[in-house]
Amino acid sequence: MSGGGTVDELPIGRRVAYWRGRRKMSQQVFADRLGKSKSWVDKVERGVRRLDKFSVVYEIADVLQIDVQLLLGKDVERRPETQNCIDQVEVEEIRAALERYDQMSAFFHPVPVAPPLAEMRKAVSHAWLTYQHAKYGVLARKLPQLLRDAQAADSAHATGEEARDAAHLLGQVYQIASSALRKVGEHELSWLAADRSIAVSQRAGDQLLAGMATHRVGMALLSLGRIRSALEVNVNIANRLAPTTPESATPERLSVYGLLLLTGAMAAARIGDSATVRDLVCGAEQAAGALGGDFNHYWSSFGPTNVELHRAAAAVELGDGGKAIETHNRMNKESFAAMLPERRAHHYLDIARGYTQVGDVEMASEMLLEGDRLAPAEIRCRPLAHEVISDVLRRTRGTPPAPIAELAEQMGVGV
Repeated sequence: MSGGGTVDELPIGRRVAYWRGRRKMSQQVFADRLGKSKSWVDKVERGVRRLDKFSVVYEIADVLQIDVQLLLGKDVERRPETQNCIDQVEVEEIRAALERYDQMSAFFHPVPVAPPLAEMRKAVSHAWLTYQHAKYGVLARKLPQLLRDAQAADSAHATGEEARDAAHLLGQVYQIASSALRKVGEHELSWLAADRSIAVSQRAGDQLLAGMATHRVGMALLSLGRIRSALEVNVNIANRLAPTTPESATPERLSVYGLLLLTGAMAAARIGDSATVRDLVCGAEQAAGALGGDFNHYWSSFGPTNVELHRAAAAVELGDGGKAIETHNRMNKESFAAMLPERRAHHYLDIARGYTQVGDVEMASEMLLEGDRLAPAEIRCRPLAHEVISDVLRRTRGTPPAPIAELAEQMGVGV
């Protein structure tokens, strides 16, 4: 560019004008593709009208066929210790993507060109693995575009098998978004994404995908304190999915059914209903036994080991840290080591809470450090982990050990 500056140093309106020119679009053509007036475009480009909605910025990026960061300017700088967390800018970008209604817009305007479904399948699988390896920052930077692509694909395929495939992929992306948002305390947004997944799952014609969406809804409701609703919805759908014949007891059905029971058990634990916890965990244990091992059908990570992780987590919720620690100590170490990082680090956080309940802050510290070594984002990015490490610091007599003091400092947690 002339003038000695770079594009990302310009005001956003000037950047829009620059890229519109690069795409050889007149203001009128650009306005038509956005569904705006030429006057609106002119005011944006001259800086008279502000672009203060992420959803509009994303629409502009779609029309110009550029990455949204090119419109937003320079990347947000990150501290090294939080580079794998989801920051507020990324939350707002995800929110903007969730605010899009491409399926409705398709009735009135041509939808954006969608990636081929084969490419989408690969991208969705990669996103799931990114989540299950607790790479939340990496995931957050890809989620807005993945949401837009999945919404566009769903809008582009109206009937037939491809329509069901596209709906299935969009339902999965909503679930990934729900899970990631819940990790960083964005519970209302997590609930919205999970609820969207339920609606899309019905169009996909997949009861098991709807079951997994119910699990995400239940987790979001739990985080929002709507505990009885979480218990009711999970147990209700689990009962509907319960295998009734040997033929219906497929590995996939057993996995989704079992995970719904475990989510229900966590809700029951929150209200102190130990009898219901016991019954639901027992049902999940039977499903895991019929499954015959630890698997990841429908990205559920369900099996005998995950049942034990939930048994320990429910004990912590019931205030029985000793039982949680006993469950942890008798767990099959090889099976636990084979679990994906997010699940294991989450468990270390639960057991850290258990050790604080029995007053062993030294072992609580060790569990937090073990989780941080395995999957730093699960410890450094989660509000719950901040509460636990703060509790550990308060309970520590004298100066805390250097490793836990350093972790607390990097997390920005004080006594």
